[in-house]
Amino acid sequence: MSEDRAVVFVVDDDPSMQRSLDTLLRSVGLDVRLFSSAQEFMHASRPDAPGCLVLDVRLPGMSGLAFQQELVKSGVAIPVIFITGHGDVPMTVRAMKAGAAEFLTKPFDDQVLLDAIHAAIERDRARRRDTAGRTEVQGRYRTLTEREREVMKLVVAGRVNKQISAELGLSLVTVKVHRGQVMRKMLARSVAELVRMADRLGPPDTA
Repeated sequence: MSEDRAVVFVVDDDPSMQRSLDTLLRSVGLDVRLFSSAQEFMHASRPDAPGCLVLDVRLPGMSGLAFQQELVKSGVAIPVIFITGHGDVPMTVRAMKAGAAEFLTKPFDDQVLLDAIHAAIERDRARRRDTAGRTEVQGRYRTLTEREREVMKLVVAGRVNKQISAELGLSLVTVKVHRGQVMRKMLARSVAELVRMADRLGPPDTA
């Protein structure tokens, strides 16, 4: 995962708008990729970098709103900033409910767009860090044996060693050994940290 220069993908079929956005965004050090349709964006290779999508509502072929839904279905989590010259309240509400980061009506102030883009990029950076962290925790969890997973589940549920011993039918010494292995393999320095890791894993045995 790269945390280098952020990328802004612009999908707009208006060449003059493309040129204007390209000049503006490059002037503040952003990498810009231009597309004229949703289909062109989906078929292009995209760098593994934080970024956002500046998307016109009205596009040839698939509309921007329909494209937003397709991105969600495809698991593409990039933040979307809509731009349009034909916005209305129902359209805005629909886009925001579907997870859009911002909805701007043309003509918009350059700084308003830049602020929205920087906020969306930071949102994407945070999501990428969270995803990387969750993947790392899942990798550690997969190193646990089935018995260690059982012990971990009870530890994060607040059970003390004697209770775990009784529930699993194990000796107290065996429980302590398994518990120590769980803490070591998960790289948890405390029970509280182990609980936070379990929260990132989601429901038991789905990691």
